[in-house]
Amino acid sequence: MQNLNRRELEARFDQIDRAITRWMARYGLLLLRLGLGVIFFWFGALKLFPDLSPAEDLVRQSTDFVDPDWFIPVLALWEMAIGLGLIIGKGMRVTLLLLFLQMPGTALPLVTLPDAVWTDFPFALTLEGQYIVKNLVLISAGIVLGATVRGGGLTSEPMPDSPDEIHHP
Repeated sequence: MQNLNRRELEARFDQIDRAITRWMARYGLLLLRLGLGVIFFWFGALKLFPDLSPAEDLVRQSTDFVDPDWFIPVLALWEMAIGLGLIIGKGMRVTLLLLFLQMPGTALPLVTLPDAVWTDFPFALTLEGQYIVKNLVLISAGIVLGATVRGGGLTSEPMPDSPDEIHHP
């Protein structure tokens, strides 16, 4: 291999970087939708089998105002419907509405069962607490997918400046 000067190395790096970011822009939303769908379907399906879901006890304890014998299967089917909607990619508005209606309930134990989710409020979470807080990523993923329901997508190239564009340092 011949010696490359700095400019040639930068040009090659830029070429590789552009190819990678184009691939990410092309497939990122699809992979996000499918990955989120698998998570919802899988976690929902686990709730259909007693003692199989690690979240079952948390759901039972935090929703003591409803009968868990019917609520947990309904929640399971709800989550599976979200998962299927995301995996299939049809009816995204309804699918995302179901997701966003379900998410506040997942945060309920933060308030109703503080001993189950905090080891040292407000800094240290139990494993159950971490399970709940990770839902911030699921909510963010839903927001990103929701931004595309009118046909928008990702781009790997900069967009022209707009008044509402967020600038990062």
